[in-house]
Formats: sequence, C-alpha cells, structure tokens
Amino acid sequence: MDFTQTLGAKPARRIQDLSPEATLAKLETLAHLLDSAFLIPGINRRVGMEAIIGLVPIVGDIAGVVISSYIVYEAKRLGAPRWLIARMALNVAFDGAIGIVPLAGDIFDAAFKANRRNVRLLRRWMERKGGLRPTEIEGTAVRLDG
Repeated sequence: MDFTQTLGAKPARRIQDLSPEATLAKLETLAHLLDSAFLIPGINRRVGMEAIIGLVPIVGDIAGVVISSYIVYEAKRLGAPRWLIARMALNVAFDGAIGIVPLAGDIFDAAFKANRRNVRLLRRWMERKGGLRPTEIEGTAVRLDG
C-alpha cells in the first residue's frame, strides 16, 4: 500500500509531455487570448488580455512580459535555435519597454501583438525544419479543364 493511499490522499497526476503540434496549438491559443481575444465595438479592432492587464501601471506590464516569456520558454523547450529565441525575446522586451509608457504604451501593445508574432515565428521555423506540416500550401494553382 502506498503512503498516499494510507492518508486517503489522491496520488499525484503525471504531467504528460505534449507533442510539438499540441504544444504549438496551446501556444497559439494563449497568444490569441493575450493579443486578440476581444473585439472593440465601433472601431472593429481586436485586443487581448495583455492590453487589458497593461492598463494597470507597472505591475500589469510586468505581468504581461512574464506571461509572454512563457511562449519564449516553450520555444526553447521545443529546440528552437538561439537566433529565433533571441528574436522572440526582443519582441517581448520591446513590447514590455514601450508598454510601460502610460496610455501610448497601451495603444502600442494593442497594435504590436508580440505574442502572435512570436507564435507565428515559431510555427514557420517548425514547418521549415520539418517537424510540422505547413498550414498553407505554397505554389500556384492551375486549372485543368478536361
């Protein structure tokens, strides 16, 4: 009998290692939530939770950078090269640095969408290295009339 069963506690669940495709899908969902989850009526622009969190001075911007850094961490875990990690980190740092400026930074944050940029960079790299099927078909279409 296990010690946890003796105390009546539930055994700890094991965290499953996600496939690269599942990890990328999770990151795309996170990027959508952070950068473009909500539509602003009237101006027809999308903003996400990061822009809303960023309205809280300093603390909101720091929280946004921390959450955005998770995408960079996952890219490193997936084996992305240093140049890609550096570019993604610069996107996060640039977004965070400009985001600190009151009001103008919040407007910039809503327009720059660093998380979606980073996930797009990661997806392209994964498609090029062959670890992921492309979402778009490259080339031109030819109509064959028969």
